[in-house]
Amino acid sequence: IADNRAVLSSVSKEISRLSKLSASFVNLETLKYVRDRLKDYRFEKTMDAVLELEILVTAFVVTYTRLSQGGAFSGFEKSELPQRFGCFHDEILELRNQRFAHNDGHHTIQDALEIGFHDERFIFNLGQEMRVQIGGAPEWAEMVDFLDELYANRMDKVMARLEKKTGKKWALAKGPGPEELDDVS
Repeated sequence: IADNRAVLSSVSKEISRLSKLSASFVNLETLKYVRDRLKDYRFEKTMDAVLELEILVTAFVVTYTRLSQGGAFSGFEKSELPQRFGCFHDEILELRNQRFAHNDGHHTIQDALEIGFHDERFIFNLGQEMRVQIGGAPEWAEMVDFLDELYANRMDKVMARLEKKTGKKWALAKGPGPEELDDVS
């Protein structure tokens, strides 16, 4: 037991990095899930469909931003992305900051208030015009694939450093996937 404590102590920096990385994986898995839902989304001309799309895009944008700004070693910098994704990264952060988090008048949403007059009274017709891309931008899906690989590589590097520093094998525990959780009691 004392030997194991000494080994763990010698790799505390790597263990800290693993802990930070593990926080990212929840966001990454959520981002992949939302990406897949957006890809499979089939638009209908109903308010429910508009609201569902808005929810999915909001979830994608907020989760992407959370992953990006995850903090030391758990987030990623724009410079780590392939150059072709830079403008989409900026667009997502702008959407998060101006449309979803703060309602600062993003160009994809416009007030469509109309005031009419009928039967000696003014009538307000409330409305909003929203610009959306059905399924999200195709580049978003490519960015998620890239991020999945980026984080897998980070994990592999930390695991390799652990093995090199300690001379011992290290492995991630394998547990039930989300689809198997219903069977766990």
